Amino acid sequence: MVPRNSYLDILDKLRDKQIIKVLTGVRRSGKSTILKLYQKKLINYGISNTQIQTLNFEDLDLVTIKTYLDLYNYVNNRLIPDQMNYIFIDEVQSIPNFEKALDSLYIKKNVDLYVTGSNAFMLSGELATLLSGRYIEIPVYPFSFKEFLQTTTGLKERAFSTYLERGGFPFATELNDDNTYLSYIQGIINTVLVKDILTRLNRGNATLLNAIASFLTEANGSLVTPAKIAKTLTSNGIKTSNTTVLSYLEKLVDSYLFYQCNRYDIAGKKYLQINSKYYPVDPSLRRALLGQRRPNMGSRLENVVFMELKRRGYEVYVGSLRNKEIDFVALKDGVRQYYQVSLTVQDDKTYNREIAPFLAIDDNYQKILLTQDPGNYNDNGIEQRNVIDWLLE
Repeated sequence: MVPRNSYLDILDKLRDKQIIKVLTGVRRSGKSTILKLYQKKLINYGISNTQIQTLNFEDLDLVTIKTYLDLYNYVNNRLIPDQMNYIFIDEVQSIPNFEKALDSLYIKKNVDLYVTGSNAFMLSGELATLLSGRYIEIPVYPFSFKEFLQTTTGLKERAFSTYLERGGFPFATELNDDNTYLSYIQGIINTVLVKDILTRLNRGNATLLNAIASFLTEANGSLVTPAKIAKTLTSNGIKTSNTTVLSYLEKLVDSYLFYQCNRYDIAGKKYLQINSKYYPVDPSLRRALLGQRRPNMGSRLENVVFMELKRRGYEVYVGSLRNKEIDFVALKDGVRQYYQVSLTVQDDKTYNREIAPFLAIDDNYQKILLTQDPGNYNDNGIEQRNVIDWLLE
């Protein structure tokens, strides 16, 4: 089992703090496993099993817990007095008004709460209002390449080719049979589309939702607007409107199946609302949604870099500088980094094209060109780095 220490370290730092730890992320990204790993860690610290309660609302054993009051009473009646109680609740959004139960448990001095959820709806509305300032969100993603490498053997270059094709959903890394693997990924996508999105849409259209998901996957790395998507789908025989597409886009992002990357005006230091890029949460979505269609390997590589920056805690934007575009502007702790991503720049013409946006930037923040070419270089402050080495840092 991959230890996923980056997440366990965060939980360690927050242990026994009076704040609700909320792990969010797409279904089957490993949230439940992280909680199990942390429970083992607590036991190694000397915490008794009686101090730990685990509830998973995908488990039919808990089918009798139907309301927030049922949830509160179930947990409260099992609390050990005068000792810290560690409460782990999986897929808590299954319980209507669950935030009221969490709030009542939160105010107890001997309760340390850990919860997971598979869509951003749980962090909106009532929860955000009732628990404002009382929870911290911990985003969980499928395996990074560094984590994926722990599940395989052989050369890292070959493993990276596999990762670009099959992605990093944890359980999928155990499936060697190609048909079984593909069926599993399609099952995840269908569950998200139906259970997390269509059930929340009045008269939701499954065909339209799937078409938008497929469009975003194929347009990976390209700027799009709801109007452009609506026009393309309508021309393909799926009639829709800009408003409907916008609503579906929001739901796809809220389900963590796709991540939106907005534009950032570097010269004006302002965020732009028109045109965005959308990146699938995992490389495996491409084959599951588009079949054997020939991939654009450059955009696939760009997708992996985007998700890695998200894992590392950056705010990520598409850079806009007059008539030039920088693949990513990454912001964290008041520091900015610029990234360009290309399969190869061994040809001088390609290299000059890729660094041209960097040369137009008049600040001294770090400028990094990531490629699959071997070696690392620094040319007048522009760092060219091998993307695999960068991912393994």
